[in-house]
Amino acid sequence: MGVNFNSFIFGKTVDGLAITAHRWENGDQPEVLILAGVHGDETEGVIAAQGLLNALVNEYAFDINLTLVPAFNLDGVLNKNRLNSNGVDLNRNLPSKDWTREALKERYQPGPKPNSEPENQALVTFLKEKNPVFVLSLHSWKPMLNVNGDCTKQAKAIHEITGYSIEESIGYPTPGCLGTYCGLEQNMPTLTYEIERGQKPKEILSMHIPAILSCLKTFNKGDS
Repeated sequence: MGVNFNSFIFGKTVDGLAITAHRWENGDQPEVLILAGVHGDETEGVIAAQGLLNALVNEYAFDINLTLVPAFNLDGVLNKNRLNSNGVDLNRNLPSKDWTREALKERYQPGPKPNSEPENQALVTFLKEKNPVFVLSLHSWKPMLNVNGDCTKQAKAIHEITGYSIEESIGYPTPGCLGTYCGLEQNMPTLTYEIERGQKPKEILSMHIPAILSCLKTFNKGDS
């Protein structure tokens, strides 16, 4: 059985826009999810995701079923806003045990209740249906690979190319975040990949596409 590629609507945004996802079906293989654009003003991750899409359409040689969502918070991406159109930080709104309605800063608005946002509702439904063995979330800040759960092997593959430090903590509280919800509570190891903020598109493509491809290669049965 060969790899089957298709695109589908992952969910809808607050403004009713379709969130596009791309999927490579590869038989009875483990599931991997890659998200970008969780924060709409972190365009470096969106650029990396679009570059990755191009690379994977041209060649796919991985022993996984892969779903790629290049612009998860599409309203935010289009508005160049960290938050979604309800003014909620999607990475503080997931239904983790540590969710709190208190915003530590204005830019970290958690929403009125956990999983209140349509974007996250679609994500949580997908996670329950597919149960990925690994989640990669592309952000931008200071260079860092934040691991939650057992994904050190994947982080090391990226580190070998980028030199980014591997950290178990982002350095400040993140209640309701994807890493806690997936990586620590749902046994879906999650790597938050913080690309250097302000990196130029050509630099992003030349550095981070090979790094992500190397990360995905760690799932290949014939590779160490």
